[in-house]
Amino acid sequence: MTTTAPPAAPPAAAQGFDRRKLFAFLCMVFGMFMAILDIQIVSASLADIQAGLSASADEIPWVQTSYLIAEVIMIPLSGFLSRLLSTRWLFSVSAAGFTLMSLMCATATNIEQMIVWRALQGFIGGGMIPSVFAAAFTIFPPSKRAFVSPMIGLVATLAPTIGPTVGGYLTDLFSWHWLFLINIVPGIFVTISTWTLVDFDEPNFALFDHFDWLGLASMAGFLGCLEYVLEEGPANDWFQDEAILIAAAICAVSALVFFWRALTRLEPIVDLRAFTDRNFAVGSLCSFVMGIGLYGLTYLYPVYLGRVRGYSALQIGETMFVTGLCMFLTAPIAGRLSQKLDPRVMMAMGFTGFAAGTWIVSGITHDWDFWELLLPQILRGVSLMMCMVPINNIALGTLHPSRMKNASGLFNLTRNLGGAVGLAIINTTMNDRWDLHLERLREAVTWSSTAALERLDALTRGFQAPGVDAATMALKAVAQTVRREALVMAFGDVFLLLTFLFLALALATPFIRKPGRPAGAGGGGH
Repeated sequence: MTTTAPPAAPPAAAQGFDRRKLFAFLCMVFGMFMAILDIQIVSASLADIQAGLSASADEIPWVQTSYLIAEVIMIPLSGFLSRLLSTRWLFSVSAAGFTLMSLMCATATNIEQMIVWRALQGFIGGGMIPSVFAAAFTIFPPSKRAFVSPMIGLVATLAPTIGPTVGGYLTDLFSWHWLFLINIVPGIFVTISTWTLVDFDEPNFALFDHFDWLGLASMAGFLGCLEYVLEEGPANDWFQDEAILIAAAICAVSALVFFWRALTRLEPIVDLRAFTDRNFAVGSLCSFVMGIGLYGLTYLYPVYLGRVRGYSALQIGETMFVTGLCMFLTAPIAGRLSQKLDPRVMMAMGFTGFAAGTWIVSGITHDWDFWELLLPQILRGVSLMMCMVPINNIALGTLHPSRMKNASGLFNLTRNLGGAVGLAIINTTMNDRWDLHLERLREAVTWSSTAALERLDALTRGFQAPGVDAATMALKAVAQTVRREALVMAFGDVFLLLTFLFLALALATPFIRKPGRPAGAGGGGH
């Protein structure tokens, strides 16, 4: 009589998802979506908030700047806090604090209160973002990354892309208070569900004995002042402004102290040794450049549509909806391709798509609208996902699980800093090129120019009416046209600059070392 051996257990790669872990992870992803969305959700509604709080034009940008500065400090700190408190405690407290601060923002009665609550909202909520990336690469086996990597990539890129659109709709349909009130119910749900379901790891309270308070203070001074300089520099002539000069000095001194503590402490507040892993360093560099594309283009398109085309927030949202839709549709395709293609090939395709989109828009004119911007937006949406998935896998997919929490904070920091540096470069280039084109156009539009005189005469005849100074109105119209055309030419220059940047990254991808096998399999509970 022959005996039949019992069937072998299915390999880890073939096993399904642990439903409890998957649902807990999805709740965390939703929390991350709220935190990233709130970076940009106020950008299209700052004028309404300014009117509601009786704020000045100099004060209102701090509604966004305070959030960014606080968040950029928390993101790298979250790695240490997650090991100290556990993912469950850190994420639940972050979600609860983010929800409470959202309520406080909605009830603010003056600009000072709003700035304080927004800073606390960004600082507390910033802990959710790296926690999701770390969880994705530690609790699930590598075989499931074709699902989880596109998901977190989609959320990390889609949220800031649609932020202005969502904010514009909420403000137009209700009021600016709903930019924050919309977080309340989902925030309570995320807090309760993650506290109940998340059990991925255990706290290590012994780390508190080694907490580096000087390292924390120097990191806050370094990153906070760096973010402030990058945000405010382009509008205030950089170091000609005393406040920016002081912030830059504090940033430099704090950076020296921070790097000294990080490289000499037994338990630094941020472990920079993750950058000794070549894949992580290369992935972080690519994430930095992708941050320029993500936040830079999210900024440029609405500015063009608003200042040149005169679109409202709703019209801008409807025009830019294409990018979000393409990202959503491309995410599962990128996940599938990540299993079949060399990640370097996917990155080259993605950065080439970015370059193609910005090259098309470098020929922009003042009458471009939805249809002219359609193909560039499609290329942008597809390219974001084609880049994000392999970059995530290269940077985090081969690290040992014990290094994942700290590395996740650094990885997300590079994307945010890329966005900040990109916006600073874009705004500075825009201002310089606008001035240059204005000077050149003014040299061409003179009293000796036949074309200019004919245009002026035509406008004068068009404005003629009883009691109207037609000549003055015609001169103003010509001056406005010159400024508009100079601005549009500056937009074209910026898009061309971005084209060269993305093309350089695409050409550099063959020199990236092909990622090896993961250092440790995910899927463990603790």
